[in-house]
Amino acid sequence: MTRTALSPAPDERVAWAAAVAGDRDAFAIVTGRYRRELQVHCYRMLGSLDDAEDLVQETLLRAWRRRETFRGQSTLRAWLYGIATNACLDALDRRGRRLLPPAVLSPADPSAPPPPPSELGWLEPYPDQWLDEIVDEESEPHETIVARETIELAFLVAIQQLPPRQRAVLILRDVLGWSAREAAAAIGTSVIATNSALQRARATMQEHLPRRRNEWTRPELRDAEERSLLARYVDAWNRTDVRALVALLKEDARFAMPPTPAWYQGREAIGVFLAKYPLSPAWPLHIHVPTRANRHPGFAVFLAGDRGAPPRPVGLEVLRIEDGLIAEIDIFLQPELPERFAVTAG
Repeated sequence: MTRTALSPAPDERVAWAAAVAGDRDAFAIVTGRYRRELQVHCYRMLGSLDDAEDLVQETLLRAWRRRETFRGQSTLRAWLYGIATNACLDALDRRGRRLLPPAVLSPADPSAPPPPPSELGWLEPYPDQWLDEIVDEESEPHETIVARETIELAFLVAIQQLPPRQRAVLILRDVLGWSAREAAAAIGTSVIATNSALQRARATMQEHLPRRRNEWTRPELRDAEERSLLARYVDAWNRTDVRALVALLKEDARFAMPPTPAWYQGREAIGVFLAKYPLSPAWPLHIHVPTRANRHPGFAVFLAGDRGAPPRPVGLEVLRIEDGLIAEIDIFLQPELPERFAVTAG
C-alpha cells in the first residue's frame, strides 16, 4: 500500500532540483524507484500489461514536461500517481473494459469445438516477481492483505465493471489509502463527488466479487498442501489422466481460455472438454512450468515438440484454490507470456 507523506525525502529533493534544472539522468533516477508500482497502478486501472507499460511511459513524459509544477506539498510518489491516474483515465476514453469470458458470456458446450479467439481485449495476468519488487517492508499486516487481494484476478474483473472515474476513485481511496480531498484533487473533482463515486463503486464491487471471497482458504492452505495439490495437478496433465485431474476440481469449478471466448462450468463439463480436446490422444503433451501470477499459483504452458523440436509456448495458466481444491483455471493463450514471466521449458 502506498501512503501519502507531507513532503519528499531530503535526497529526493536534491535529485528533483537537478531534474527541474534539466538533468534527465537525475529525473530518471528519482522517478525510476516508482516505476514498477506505477505500472501496477496502471495495470489495476487497465487490466493489461502492455497498456500499463505504455501508460507508465506516458506518465513519465507528462511528469518531465510538468516537472516545474511539483512544489513539494506532497510526496513525489503521490504527484506521479496523480499524473498516472489521469493518463489512465484519458486512455480509458478510447479503450473498452478488460474482463474474463465468464463475466461476458454463458458457459459453452464442452463437446463443441472451441470458437476462434475473440478480438475483445481480455484481462491479462501480472507476474508475482514484479509485485515482489515493490513490497513495502514498513506495511502493516492488514495493508499487505489489502495489497494482495487487490491484485487478484477476481478483484480486477470486478473493478473493470466500474466506470473509469469510479475505478480511479476506488483505487486511490481503498487501495492506496488516499483521503477524499487528495483523491478529489488528483482527478479534478469535488470531495462530495469523490465520496459519491466511492459509495457507488463499493456497491458495484460487492455485486461482482465472488460469493464467499472473504472465506477463501489461502491462509489455511499450508504451503506443503498447496505444493501437493499442484504436483498432483501437473502429474495428471503429464499422464493425460482426465479423471485424476477432474478429481482435483471443486464441483462448481470454472475453466476459461482467453482470448477464446468459450468457458466451462463444473467438473463434468470441464472433464468432457479436457477429454475431447487438450487431453485427447491427438494432442501433444502439455508441459507445465511453475510460476505465480496475481498472487495465485500458476504455470507457463508449452506443447512438446515433435521429433526433438523444442517445446512451443502456449500461454500462462493461473489457478485459484479454495477449500483445498481448484476452483478456477484461467489459461491465457498468449504465447508471449512465458517469456514475459521469464519462464522457459528447459
